[in-house]
Amino acid sequence: MAMLCKCSGEQFKLEEMPRSPESLATRDYSANASSSRVGDFDSKFDDDQVDEVESALRDTISLNYEEARALLGRLEYEKGNYEAALHVLQGIDLSALKPKMVKSISANFTPTKGRSKGEKLKLPVNLMSVHSVTLLLEAILLKSKSLEGLGRFRDAALECNNLIEIVESVWPHGVPEGVADESKLLDLVHKALVCLPKLWIQIGCLDEAVSAYRRTLVKSWNLTPTTCASLQKEFAVTLVYSSTSTGTNNVEEAILLLLSLMQKMISKEIKFDPDIINHLEFTLSLTGQFQLLASQIESLLPGTYSREERWYLLALCYHATGLNEDALNIIRRSTRVLERKNKAHVQSLLLGAKLCSKNHVCASEGMEFTTRALEFMRGEKRYNHAIGIAYHFLGCCIGNCSRFLSDPEKSKFQHSALKVLFRALEFERHNPEILCSLVCENLMQRKPKAAVQFGKKYLDMVQGCSADGWRLLVLAVSSQQLRKEAEEMVDFIIDETDGKEKLEFLRLKALLQIFNGELSVAIDTYSLLLARVKALEESRIQVVNTEAEELKSIEMEAWLDLASIYIKLESWEDANLCLDKAKCTQLSSPKYWHMQGTFLEAQLMEKEALAAFSVSLSIDPDYVPSMVSMASILRKLGGESISIARSFTRNALRVDPASEDAWLHLGFISQNEGSAKEAADYFQTAFELMESAPVNKFL
Repeated sequence: MAMLCKCSGEQFKLEEMPRSPESLATRDYSANASSSRVGDFDSKFDDDQVDEVESALRDTISLNYEEARALLGRLEYEKGNYEAALHVLQGIDLSALKPKMVKSISANFTPTKGRSKGEKLKLPVNLMSVHSVTLLLEAILLKSKSLEGLGRFRDAALECNNLIEIVESVWPHGVPEGVADESKLLDLVHKALVCLPKLWIQIGCLDEAVSAYRRTLVKSWNLTPTTCASLQKEFAVTLVYSSTSTGTNNVEEAILLLLSLMQKMISKEIKFDPDIINHLEFTLSLTGQFQLLASQIESLLPGTYSREERWYLLALCYHATGLNEDALNIIRRSTRVLERKNKAHVQSLLLGAKLCSKNHVCASEGMEFTTRALEFMRGEKRYNHAIGIAYHFLGCCIGNCSRFLSDPEKSKFQHSALKVLFRALEFERHNPEILCSLVCENLMQRKPKAAVQFGKKYLDMVQGCSADGWRLLVLAVSSQQLRKEAEEMVDFIIDETDGKEKLEFLRLKALLQIFNGELSVAIDTYSLLLARVKALEESRIQVVNTEAEELKSIEMEAWLDLASIYIKLESWEDANLCLDKAKCTQLSSPKYWHMQGTFLEAQLMEKEALAAFSVSLSIDPDYVPSMVSMASILRKLGGESISIARSFTRNALRVDPASEDAWLHLGFISQNEGSAKEAADYFQTAFELMESAPVNKFL
């Protein structure tokens, strides 16, 4: 290990020590006084000056003793004898020497700015030499290092702090402009500045460590770019990982530091350090700033990551931001390039499969992603975990594909979806997400008993800590027509949750009350829900954009649900008021315009209702409730409108084959057309779907 007693790469050597009786301090003093003999003083100085010189000599003799201890302490430290070094160094009376050291630094390190070249400083006669000051500062640093070696970190930090305070008393704002960078004194100060925060961290004093880092980085200490960057990185890491411990959220400051370091790497001011990127990725992920993270990844120089890794990270960022279509486009591009080279990037393929499993439109593409990933991983035991994940996404994609098929292919795909999910469970027995997917698939296939069974297993595995798991279990129970039991379960969950999740379960409770015919009770529940929404909005002055949007969405759903209740009660004024509130929350919602159309249709204003349903479909052409409502009005009009009504119901079933309302109206249309047998089949399908329908849509 390089000795800390070295200053700017140069070590004070014992061979350089002057021999007795003349010491280093005496020699320095003699040089300043332009004389080496005391006898010459009588001829060159008056009585007051002689007294001053004699006092300086006495100080010099005392200083010789302290210097000797400093040199001996260094020798013991270099040998690794920390206790001996500490014993020697503790004999130095630094409290008495501190004022003289401060005076010497102040006088000897006057900035060169304003002085002509070659001009010498006029120093007082009894001033301590620069060498003596440096030697004593080194003694303080070695004392700190010896204490650290003995495990006495707090004492070591205090000694290190003493060294910095001596220099700060002269330069409170850092090193003045013009002080030579190669000064051995500055080298000692730099070492102390680097060591101090680490010592505080060793004993868990994170507040003191943060203060030490700020003290160093705010002031100008003439640190090298590499040292400064290292301190900035350490400081950022301390801010991120100690934000809870220090009682304050310092993540934003850490992000600024890491972004600054990223720019230095890009401009090649400092060497490439992958840790900086890793810490920045973690910190931005922690705060949800994925778009900013994406821009930083894009700005990295080529070669930092391979092309497939860069694209994969970008896709992850866009996925985390909610831009799933953009993320999927990146995955498509990267996998096509690799496919042409007969290569594969498993993580990208699995991410593509995950994105497709969430979107029924591209479910077949997700099946292709998983098939390619499984082919690449076949026979490799090291990929067992990834194989289980691939089967999981494959099962989800097959299940989504089955929604848009007709028997017998639909039954075949549904059976295959469950089989593949069970296959995934063989590889990943302790993966709760697979159980969650089994709950969803069984609910979609209208198998509530199996859904309840897997829902309970899922919640056991996650120890009940999943709002989505409880929501799915409640829906599964409600689809067994056990709505009172489902409501009791929701009451229990409401007491255990808070924030946005509590609001979602309050709405679920209100929906259960509507299904049970308890309309007035449901109105009270919605009133409580809306009051909580308002309280949350007022208490969170600075909410994340996504969180604010979620609260608005919940509020709009509540107003529209209330409007539907008042429409049933034919309380038109109250229904209109609720619709106005929903309109203020989110005007461009297909659900709002659908409810507006329902409100108009209930008042026999069918022409205006058709216009509202048309607006709803112009916003979302695949919004099933508006398709069914359009078909309902057109069927009543009769004549040529019936064929148009049939077209709307067929389109609705194409988007959602499990829509009981679409099957019901298709039955009415067939009945109007005189197809009794066909109508009966449609009515039977609608009845079966209603019997196994959950209280609310879950996908």
